Amino acid sequence: MKHVPFLLRPVGKDYLWGGERLKTEYHKQIDLTPLAETWECSTHPDGCSIVDSGAAAGKPLRTVLQEHPEYLGIYANSEGELPILIKLIDAKKDLSVQVHPDDAYAKQYENGQNGKTEMWYVVDAEDGAKLRSGFSKQITPKEYKERIYNSTITEVLQEYDIHKGDVFFLPAGRIHSIGAGAFIAEIQQTSDITYRIFDFNRKDANGKTRELHTELAKDAIDYDVLADYRTEYEPLKDEPVELVACPYFTTSLYDLTESINCDYSELDSFVILICMEGTCLITDNEGHEISLRAGETTLLPAAVQEISIVLEGNAKLLETYV
Repeated sequence: MKHVPFLLRPVGKDYLWGGERLKTEYHKQIDLTPLAETWECSTHPDGCSIVDSGAAAGKPLRTVLQEHPEYLGIYANSEGELPILIKLIDAKKDLSVQVHPDDAYAKQYENGQNGKTEMWYVVDAEDGAKLRSGFSKQITPKEYKERIYNSTITEVLQEYDIHKGDVFFLPAGRIHSIGAGAFIAEIQQTSDITYRIFDFNRKDANGKTRELHTELAKDAIDYDVLADYRTEYEPLKDEPVELVACPYFTTSLYDLTESINCDYSELDSFVILICMEGTCLITDNEGHEISLRAGETTLLPAAVQEISIVLEGNAKLLETYV
């Protein structure tokens, strides 16, 4: 099976801020309420995707990649670890203000784990939905701590009204928050390290507030201020549009109204395709077929040289590789 693409079945997370859109719109058959996130493509110990088609159906993705490291190409390793993790996120309520450490900081303070650089692609957004990314003014670590204690940290964060198709790149160290009404695809390093900075003074079902990581976050934050934290791109039909290219992943958008071929012959990496909208049939150069509908994810092994994407109407795909 070493050259065969396969579908992935995600693991779900029921964080208190989640909603129901992953069930109602993407038909996720996961018995959690709320369903806040699905980890669509993951080998992380906190949630590993399951292979959902072909000879390996039912096996954890990590196990399959341990058995077939050639799927990863140049990134092959004996642990079967993917270097990236892809999520779908349905925020019915605001997420906490948070930051992720970079690799050096995580290796020093988090037992040698990876840091987390990530990106957001806005799948959809309710009226008034917002994202926060970066600072709106220069502050010092001392002022940061003062604003945590007096609950005013959001006053110095850059806040954006968001719309379908918006993109934000979040290198490790950038303070951020996903707002209520945002429906997002998140591509990130394989890491689950989050330093919670401010949680809007919320309490859980037991009347307790969630832990904050004020000191760890203070030294992990990048305090530089940018003029604009959004990622600008020119939308095009029927050809790949590169959204983000960084050392950890490259992600492109395919907004398709007609069938297309994709050439991977110069790439020695697995490829992840997530269908955001529509339905399509993917056929690789050896004739293996995968039918992909909105909300589904497939992994193409590094050996795949070329695929054709044949549409049933229109389709919108995110493509990610390392």
